[in-house]
Amino acid sequence: MPAIACRFCSAPLTRTFVDLGETPLANSYLRAEQLGRPEPRYPLHARVCSRCRLVQVDAVATPEHIFSDYAYFSSTSASWVAHARRFAEGAMRRWGLGPESRVVEVASNDGYLLRHFVEFGVPVLGVEPAANVAEAARKAGVPTETAFFGRDTARRLRQAGYAADLTVANNVLAHVPDIDDFAAGFAELLKPGGVASFEFPHLLRLIEGVQFDTIYHEHFSYLSLLAAERIFAAHGLRAFDVEELPTHGGSLRLSLCHEAAAHRPTPGLAKVRADEAAAGLDGDAAYEGFTPRVEKVRDDLLAFLRTAKAEGRRVAAYGAAAKGNTLLNYCGVDGALIDYVVDLSPHKQGLYLPGSHLPILPPSRIAETKPDYVLILPWNLREEIMRQMAHVADWGGRFVVAVPRLTVFEPGQGA
Repeated sequence: MPAIACRFCSAPLTRTFVDLGETPLANSYLRAEQLGRPEPRYPLHARVCSRCRLVQVDAVATPEHIFSDYAYFSSTSASWVAHARRFAEGAMRRWGLGPESRVVEVASNDGYLLRHFVEFGVPVLGVEPAANVAEAARKAGVPTETAFFGRDTARRLRQAGYAADLTVANNVLAHVPDIDDFAAGFAELLKPGGVASFEFPHLLRLIEGVQFDTIYHEHFSYLSLLAAERIFAAHGLRAFDVEELPTHGGSLRLSLCHEAAAHRPTPGLAKVRADEAAAGLDGDAAYEGFTPRVEKVRDDLLAFLRTAKAEGRRVAAYGAAAKGNTLLNYCGVDGALIDYVVDLSPHKQGLYLPGSHLPILPPSRIAETKPDYVLILPWNLREEIMRQMAHVADWGGRFVVAVPRLTVFEPGQGA
C-alpha cells in the first residue's frame, strides 16, 4: 500500500503521533430516530510529517458533509464573544481601521466577531460555509457570503471590491483539508499593506497538556508556528507577530503580511520560535511518547467512572462539545457510566452525542436530578461553567475534568 502523503508538502507520512481508533464524526449529532441505525465510524489516526512538521489526520469526510449545516454557534459562549470584542477593539486601534477600511473574516460563524466592527462603522464581510449559521449572521446585521474559502473565492471577492485591510480566520486553519489552497486565498485577498490574523490551538500546548481530545476528523491539521510559517511562506505571506492566548487550552494569534510590506517582526515571534525550538518540534523526539500519556487519561477516567458506578453515584456531563465526543468515544464511555449531557445551545438540545448516544438536555436538568459528579467535557471553559453551575455545590455535587489529568473539584474550588 502506498504511503499517505502530507496534505501540504506531499512527503510520505510514516510517523504516528497518536492513533485514537475508529470513531464517528465528532459533530455528527443524532436525532432519536437515528439511534437504531448503523453509525459510520472512521479511523482517527494523527500523523506528523517528517519534512514540514504538520500534524494531520486523514480526510475521511468532505468539508461539505461536515460544515454545510453546522451545530456550533460561537455566540453561545459569553467568554468567546468577549474575547472577540477585545480583538476587534485592539485591531481597530492598532491598524487604524475606519469607515474606509474593509475587514473580511473567513469562517465567520454567526457574526460573533464582525458585529463588533459593524458597531464601530467598519465595513465587513463574513465568509461562512454553513448556510444555517451564515443566515443567523445576516439576521444579526453582519453581511455574509455562504461559501468555502480558497483561491477561487478570494479572487471572486477581490474582483467584487472586497480586497481586505484585515482578514481574520479564527480556529479554522485546522478545518481545511486543502490548507495550501486556503493559505493562497489570503495572499490573493489581502491588500499590499494589509494584515492577515489567524488564531489556532498551539500544537506545543496540545502536546504539553495531553489535549488529544482536540483531535477529531473535522480538524484535519494541528499546527505549530513552525509549520504555519512554512505553509504561508509558500504563498508570499510573512509572519511578523505572534501572541500567545489562553483560549482552547493555549492558542497562537499569528499576524502575517505580504513579504514586501513594512510590518516589522516583534519579540513575540522570536519568543515562540525559541520555545518550539527548545521543545524540539523540528525533530522526531517531541512527538514520541504521546500515546502512553493519552492512554493514562483514558484509564484514569474509566477507573473513576466505574468506581462511581459501583458506589451508586450518578454522573452527568456538561458540554456537548466535539472534544468531549473524542474523549468519550476513545474511552468507550456511554450511558452505562454517564446518565446524560447538558448544553446551553438550543440547537443541540434534544439530539444525542455521536457514538456514546448520550441525550443532550438543557442545563436545568442538572438541578432536577442532582448528580454527584458533573464531568466538564469542554475543559477549556471549566471556570466559566463552574461559575454558571455553582448551585451544584448545594447538594454536595462535584465537578470533574479528565484532561490533562483526572481532577475532582470540591464545591467552590477553582472556579
